[in-house]
Amino acid sequence: MKRSGLARLGLLALLAALSLRAAPAGEVKPKPAPELPKKGWLNTPDGKPVRLKELRGKVVLVEFWTFACYNCKNVLPYVKRWQEKYEPQGLVVIGVHTPELSFERPEANVRKAIQEQGITFPVVLDNDFATWQRYENQYWPAIYLIDAKGRIVYLHIGEGNYERTEARIQQLLEEANSGSR
Repeated sequence: MKRSGLARLGLLALLAALSLRAAPAGEVKPKPAPELPKKGWLNTPDGKPVRLKELRGKVVLVEFWTFACYNCKNVLPYVKRWQEKYEPQGLVVIGVHTPELSFERPEANVRKAIQEQGITFPVVLDNDFATWQRYENQYWPAIYLIDAKGRIVYLHIGEGNYERTEARIQQLLEEANSGSR
């Protein structure tokens, strides 16, 4: 390949990487959020599952992540901050750990990563990608916001747009807490 061809290929790769890093955040046509698995829960009392139907009236943030993902590690401080700041107002944060690499599959490795990264919100293991597929997800990290009616209303892929995501969390909490369900 000629030098100019390599340069073009490199430029295309860089543009592709940048587009995933700060992918757009935005509203999605409201649709019912698929239920989460009954098994494979970490950071819950006795491994008890978190059921979305029991969270009606609350705003739920579901994050698809994997512990070795560079972008996921960059998003985590924001997710943790939102949990801390908005949990008293009714935000529930749930992590769906869908492994990209084989060493991310063992539960012991996920538990260790949760402890090392200071994650306190519930995490469900998705080694078979069943939840990933039910949500029609395609990216790590991906943040889904679910309104008080149990509908996915917002999706953000990758890093960035933190202010927009936080503003949407605030809006959904305001709607939920004002009773406009």
